[in-house]
Amino acid sequence: MKLADAESTMQKTIEATQRSFNTIRTGRANASLLDKVTVEYYGTPTSLKSLANITTPDATTILIQPYDRSSLNIVEKGISLSDVGLTPSNDGSVIRLNIPPLTSDRRKDLVKLANKYAEEGRVGIRNIRRDAQESIRKQEKAAEISEDESRDQQDKLQKLTNKYTARIDELFAEKEKDITTV
Repeated sequence: MKLADAESTMQKTIEATQRSFNTIRTGRANASLLDKVTVEYYGTPTSLKSLANITTPDATTILIQPYDRSSLNIVEKGISLSDVGLTPSNDGSVIRLNIPPLTSDRRKDLVKLANKYAEEGRVGIRNIRRDAQESIRKQEKAAEISEDESRDQQDKLQKLTNKYTARIDELFAEKEKDITTV
């Protein structure tokens, strides 16, 4: 594994962590809360984003307008069964999700969840580092690179790891601020 490969994989880990953070609700309506919701549409699990137009008309409401009006009840049922924790209200043409204000206990739980996602991201980055270090050591044993080159590459790898771990910490701090801001 080359350093460039390790860096691109670490960047993908950052993006995955950011997507995980986006699924945590903060108290404001955000269409990305529904990113992981799937609906059984004609016998096939289908993402809600591909079945409906999702908008946020104000800070406390998410509006879901299915492209196929006959799928309204299916979409409503899919949201109810998902782990979003919001109750949909169907008015015959659109589904509304009202975002209630968060309690202080719920905010603490969401911060813990965000911390869990951040730790998963950090572990992912450390695993990438470990794999790259093993690759460098194998190259050194096979006499493909010198001991000095090996040490130099491992130092660069550690700097990359520190950079991407710090980025995850920044993302977590931003998300924690979003969650705790009333």
